[in-house]
Amino acid sequence: MTSMDLTAHGITVSDIRRNPSPAALYEDAVCHDPGTRITESGSLVAYSGDKTGRSPKDKRIVEHPDSKNDVWWGPINFPLDPAVYLADRERAKQCLNSCVRLYIIDGFAGWDPAYRIKVRVICSRPYHALFMYTMLIRPSDEELASFGEPDHVIYNAGKFAADNKSRTTVALSLEDSEIVILGTEYAGEMKKGVFTVMNYLMPKRGVLSMHCSATADPKTHRSSLLFGLSGTGKTTLSADPNRLLVGDDEHCWTDDGIFNIEGGCYAKTIDLSLKSEPDIYQALRFGAVLENVVLDENGVVDFSDGSITENTRGAYPIEYISNAKIPGVAGHPTDVIFLTCDAFGVLPPVSVLSPAQAMYHFISGYTAKVAGTEVGVTEPEATFSACFGAPFLVWHPAKYAEMLAAKLKEHGTNVWLVNTGWSCGGYGTGSRIDLNHTRAIIDAIHTGMLVDAPTAVDPTFGFEVVTAIPGVPDILVPRDTWADPSDYDEAAKKLATLFSDNFEQFATIVGPDVHEAGPRP
Repeated sequence: MTSMDLTAHGITVSDIRRNPSPAALYEDAVCHDPGTRITESGSLVAYSGDKTGRSPKDKRIVEHPDSKNDVWWGPINFPLDPAVYLADRERAKQCLNSCVRLYIIDGFAGWDPAYRIKVRVICSRPYHALFMYTMLIRPSDEELASFGEPDHVIYNAGKFAADNKSRTTVALSLEDSEIVILGTEYAGEMKKGVFTVMNYLMPKRGVLSMHCSATADPKTHRSSLLFGLSGTGKTTLSADPNRLLVGDDEHCWTDDGIFNIEGGCYAKTIDLSLKSEPDIYQALRFGAVLENVVLDENGVVDFSDGSITENTRGAYPIEYISNAKIPGVAGHPTDVIFLTCDAFGVLPPVSVLSPAQAMYHFISGYTAKVAGTEVGVTEPEATFSACFGAPFLVWHPAKYAEMLAAKLKEHGTNVWLVNTGWSCGGYGTGSRIDLNHTRAIIDAIHTGMLVDAPTAVDPTFGFEVVTAIPGVPDILVPRDTWADPSDYDEAAKKLATLFSDNFEQFATIVGPDVHEAGPRP
């Protein structure tokens, strides 16, 4: 740990601690951050206050002439007046200057040295410092000594309210290379803020940034990408004992291959158990951060307790996973897998996508919520998130889709749609597809077994449905599993209509081949 002068950043606090060790941050957290505790397994437990998840409606991007025409403005990216941003930044600095001590975490985003950026986090809570020490790529002593000026700075004054109606702001200035956080102490805002920055910078350099997990073949180091929204199995399926884990959430695809953006993993922990997720469970030890979990008097976590939030989280260094690939780089993907949890029970367990269908489903980013997961949800509810990560996009989704299409064509990458949701009927009548069967499908994809597998065209969605896989029972053609095929036809028509209605917003900015690659209600 070293001290540092931050007057160049407008910070005048005398006690500034740069890249403290996890042990030092533990000590400061327990001594100075009320409520912080240590579990019996050694994780640091902290609480984020009122905000236990991201605040997407408070995310703002400064509207600047140099980047104005690059940004996908709308319900994802709200514009912020430059003068308001300057006032927010000044408020954040004043708040930070009122603290007794501050922490700096200097680290990298991106494992490929040709593309990585230097990130500096300035914060007041030791838990935030440990979180970003974990999630950024940790520099060596030599790299830290020669770190110099950062490419991007995060001013995290989250425990202080913003001067606006919501009392919260997460403001990005692409020109100043800064993020200002006020009014939220949820640590994930910093992680996703860095990802948003990479989602802007990388496409400008011809690099595709992606919200996906990635694994690699231990012999060839060719990779496989798994896209999917929350609950689809992205993290679970990337924990593959037969492959190396490149990363669980954020990657880039360059002319040389792929690289992980992060130095850690950030997993949901609600209902976590040693049996269900042994790798994640065992990674939550000294050096890891647990957010908003419930502990008993002996420091034992009750992972089934969602009384604070269902969005309990654990952050840990990626090297805590035994088969992690360090450094986090790998070859070009042999396969891209779109994961969806279809609670309607309509989509097949695995389908082959043509290039146009791949673009359609990438831009759609479909999954479904099930009844009982949220107040007011009484039946399966379709959710669409462009590029499987709309909240973190800066450019229009079509830009990322066009880049993905070019990469797939150049490298001959296979694209698959894998349903991890329901079979033999929708939610309430059917059953969730067995995880072992989904793993068998993923294994068959990675071994190349499915390239020549028998297929049949789905009459509604138009893609090729794989009809036979060793080790997978007769669930591959959904209509054949329903008790009443006419009920399936009705459900398929309903889901196809939802797809079509959602895609209308993109109809004018994609080619006719992509638009026509969708389902026909």
